[in-house]
Amino acid sequence: MKPLYEGLLAVFAAALLAGGADAQDHDGPRHVREAGGDTPDRHRGAHSEEEHRDDVVHLTPEEIAELEIEIATAGPGTVEVYVELPGEVQPNSDRLAHIVPRYSGIVVEVRANIGDRVGRGDVLAVVESDDALAPYPVKTLIDGTVIAKHITLGEAVSRDKDTFLIADLSTVWVDLAVYQRDIDRIRRGERVQIFTGHGPALASGTISYVTPVIDESTRTATARVVLPNDSGLWRPGMFVTARVLVEEREAEVAVPRSAVHTMDERPVVFHHTSKGFAPRSVELGAEGLEHIEVLSGLDPGDRYAVSGGFTLKAELERGSFGDGHSH
Repeated sequence: MKPLYEGLLAVFAAALLAGGADAQDHDGPRHVREAGGDTPDRHRGAHSEEEHRDDVVHLTPEEIAELEIEIATAGPGTVEVYVELPGEVQPNSDRLAHIVPRYSGIVVEVRANIGDRVGRGDVLAVVESDDALAPYPVKTLIDGTVIAKHITLGEAVSRDKDTFLIADLSTVWVDLAVYQRDIDRIRRGERVQIFTGHGPALASGTISYVTPVIDESTRTATARVVLPNDSGLWRPGMFVTARVLVEEREAEVAVPRSAVHTMDERPVVFHHTSKGFAPRSVELGAEGLEHIEVLSGLDPGDRYAVSGGFTLKAELERGSFGDGHSH
């Protein structure tokens, strides 16, 4: 009996050991799965993306109005693409007069100063000729403004040096610096808006000239805009910023810039359905100052939030929407 008893005990012990190992194999992984420790990163990432796509902010019509969320229907539009260039106001060189004395001599009278408005034929100075020892007038040949003066009382002058520089400032040049990356996009005839700061555009015009060579020191070309200046607003030496319209693209779907936001480092638009507002990933095309082309992710006829996206984004990131609203 003893050998049989010992054999049964051995079989029973072996069964217990096998059962314990089996239980350990199941209990350990099951506990880890519940804690999320054995879920592969790629599965977790995919699941996260799916949850992100399913995020919805539920709002009543009254709440939409209270939060001033504007809703529009996706559709075609024109995207105006601009390039911004720095520039400087210059006198119109075609309307400049370099005044030189007819004869060398001594200055006996100076009548004009920088900033004076003068008319054609006005006397700017009087010089006593070295040859005849007789005074003669130095006159301006154009209407304009004295912008430079190189003459003083008692000074010896000659034909080798300007005495005055007169500029007709009824028009001015705005010379724009065109960087190499933009040269192929800037052409004669393109429309330009001119700004002096961060306010609205103060003038508009067209490019009349683009230099055919690159400046060796600045590595830029020059594009020129001629502006009317009867009001005297544009003063030579002023720095300006110009926006050059380089493309007008007709897009199947175009949305205002205010409708596009960034979530998880991707551009999104808040799509509006009967269930609420959900962030929808979009692929963007041409970007203008006011509108952006949407290549995919938003179809014609889809409803979306034009404004209020920052509020919707904040509520999604917070995980709740106050007063029991959910997403």
